[in-house]
Amino acid sequence: MSRPAPAAPPTAPAPARASASTRRTVLVAGAANIVVAVAKLAAGILTGSSAMLAETAHSAADTLNQAFLLASLRRGGRPPDARHPFGYGQERYFWSLLAAFGIFVAGGGFSVFEGLLSLHRSDHNPLVAYIVLGVAFVAEGMSLIRAAHQVRSEARRDHDEVLEHVRSSPDTTVKAALFEDSAAVVGLVLAAAGLLLQQLTGSPVWDGAASIAIGGLLVVVAVRLGLDSRDLLIGKAASPRELELIRGEIERTPGIDALLELLTMRLGPDHLIVAARVAFDDDLSADRAEDLADDIDRRLAERLAVVPRVFVDPTQASRPGRLSGS
Repeated sequence: MSRPAPAAPPTAPAPARASASTRRTVLVAGAANIVVAVAKLAAGILTGSSAMLAETAHSAADTLNQAFLLASLRRGGRPPDARHPFGYGQERYFWSLLAAFGIFVAGGGFSVFEGLLSLHRSDHNPLVAYIVLGVAFVAEGMSLIRAAHQVRSEARRDHDEVLEHVRSSPDTTVKAALFEDSAAVVGLVLAAAGLLLQQLTGSPVWDGAASIAIGGLLVVVAVRLGLDSRDLLIGKAASPRELELIRGEIERTPGIDALLELLTMRLGPDHLIVAARVAFDDDLSADRAEDLADDIDRRLAERLAVVPRVFVDPTQASRPGRLSGS
């Protein structure tokens, strides 16, 4: 017998709050990027600084990416339907992958190209650039604080260390905002260093080198986000902590002799498939078996930070058996 547990409610309080918090984080980052991109473009044109133009491309790419991330929140939050019975949560990862591609091409590619062109080009007085960099640092810093605050809150909720949560979090939208804001702050420091060294040495090489360094930084961020999105798109299992919790809840259920196989797959940041092949007691009735499956589903929904969709396949311990998806 293979049966799905009763469907979870369309919305769950914790995931809904997390989605609203993520939306606010993305909106704050997007607003900061729009203002900063315009200011950087003006400074880059007035000063001729390639590092400022690279930072303009960086902010423009980040602004486009915030649009991608907002689209991911809207489309990924749609309820299940006949064509997509498990919902649209994985669409979050598709849009995050597009955002990573945008960082790679529009941000990293342009910055490196502009830096190479400007290695032998003289620039104008960079006073305007310094002013814009200072304003941008404040704006990007506020956005970074917002993203970091959300990450710390989620880490506390999941009882994780912050760095471990960033590494293993299935919410690529928050991760993209955090990485972009961190790269923006570092990029501003690199741009300022390039302008200062150019002033001190009189060589335009430093400004071009800063632009290339900013491009390299964006490429690293884009590759990291792209790899995370790829892993989740092709079906990533629950984290080791979640697997341990799920295994423990199933094995301690009265009436279950053994957990023979456990498979999990993320359906988005807020949903998880749990498929378990278990050996029931020989004298367990069919009605009691259904009650146990319902009980497992209820306890996992209470213990996990995501909404589980639980499938239990009862079988004999000595029979190889297979998990059925229906």
